[in-house]
Amino acid sequence: MQRPLLLTSLPHLVGTLKGIERMTQTIVYYLIALNIVTFFVYGIDKWKAKRAKWRIRETALLGLAVLGGSIGALLGMKVWHHKTMHKKFKYGLPLILLAQIALIYVIIQK
Repeated sequence: MQRPLLLTSLPHLVGTLKGIERMTQTIVYYLIALNIVTFFVYGIDKWKAKRAKWRIRETALLGLAVLGGSIGALLGMKVWHHKTMHKKFKYGLPLILLAQIALIYVIIQK
């Protein structure tokens, strides 16, 4: 006698769901860590700017935002009052965040 299809695929389904849950949890931890790092990198760059020291490249600051640290970058701009007059930061960071939100929305809808 053959078992119903649902019963034979149930262990596979449960394993897949656990894998997705672990992957989602890993992504959340990655984003939290990256946003904390990005926030402090903006603060360090502001500190260096005040002391006329070697600076962090703008491409690195924007790159951190693109990699998922856009919230930390925006908070860093506000808290440290850093890069607030530069158009690529003033307008670019919110656009990066909107693009990331749109990407998450598209992924969740699938």
